[in-house]
Amino acid sequence: MSQRVGRTGNEAAAEALRQVNPDVAAVYPITPQTELMHKFTEFVANGQVNTELIHVESEHSAMSATVGAAAAGTRAITATSANGLALMWEIVYIAASYRLPIVMNVVNRALSGPINIHCDHSDTMGCRDSGWIQIFAENAQEAYDNTIQAFLIGEDKKVLLPVMSTLDGFVLSHTMETMVLEDNEKVKEFVGEYDPATTLLDPDNPITIGLLDLQNWYFEHKRQQVEGMRNAPARIAEVGKAFGKIFGREYGFIEPYMLDDAEVAIIIMGSAAGTAKVGVRMARDAGIKAGLVKLRVFRPWPTDVLTDAVKGLGAVGVMDRCISFGYGGPVFSELRASAYSKGLSVPIGSYIYGLGGRDVAPQHVVEVFKELAKIAESGKTPDEESYVNLRE
Repeated sequence: MSQRVGRTGNEAAAEALRQVNPDVAAVYPITPQTELMHKFTEFVANGQVNTELIHVESEHSAMSATVGAAAAGTRAITATSANGLALMWEIVYIAASYRLPIVMNVVNRALSGPINIHCDHSDTMGCRDSGWIQIFAENAQEAYDNTIQAFLIGEDKKVLLPVMSTLDGFVLSHTMETMVLEDNEKVKEFVGEYDPATTLLDPDNPITIGLLDLQNWYFEHKRQQVEGMRNAPARIAEVGKAFGKIFGREYGFIEPYMLDDAEVAIIIMGSAAGTAKVGVRMARDAGIKAGLVKLRVFRPWPTDVLTDAVKGLGAVGVMDRCISFGYGGPVFSELRASAYSKGLSVPIGSYIYGLGGRDVAPQHVVEVFKELAKIAESGKTPDEESYVNLRE
């Protein structure tokens, strides 16, 4: 039976991995991910899973071992954060190119330097074009639910792509919250047995993985990855609905909040969505018809869903927890391109917040809404990005 329990975000993700019972886990510590795999190794030591645990010497080795295990036909997992993800860089691309449905929890943390161990999304955003599906969690419950769903999404034969199930460092990873822990057997039945599309260990059907791929075929193979990513939205929606039918919590690409009569809205990902919801209510108390779109799935980018959500608004503000050295953050750039492709003329402003773990409070969100109200009145798109809670 399901039960309500207290778990940190790291523990919640580890519980999901326990219930899925993967075949292989390659582990290496890095703050603030360390406790996630510590908990999972505890499950291994206690005999609660039948996972082959591989202790490696670096994150590069962790992803390499995971790629090898997945290529051999196993359900393989790992986890990391920030500079650890950066050290995996070469193999992250290889995992996607080989169409291996690895699941990796990424506990979002700022990339050095200067050295910082706290939350922002610069690590995951750096991987946005690596070929991985990327799903963001607002709370411990979503970190748990997203991790379970990740296996069914990536393993679909029409998709066959690795999945990052992310959660914000410290804000979620080390914060205890109440959540529903589902029945072990129900989760096991929902995920099902892994049926690999190919395996290196089938002598009757030999395959080659990792060959030299030069001018003749490399282009075509990258184009095939595009098809996997284009097939992913239907699978994400299907799995989200099936999850809701069984466990009572349905998921899609976005979660609209007080958007029906909104005149201005913000788009945001991750744990700050909870803070922003309070900011929406405070802005409404101040006379601003505010709304919110929580973006759950960043890759594949949900163009139609997002543009449908924001059309008709007077102004939209995109809050990015990542710096991009151009104009605006990465989510802002994607939305602006989508709006252009769909012929939307709504003014879109870029708001950078929370870098290196900088606090964002509801009153900061209210200030964004006040600025958006002025933009909606003038109809002018801002000339440059704004910075939330930045010292002058």
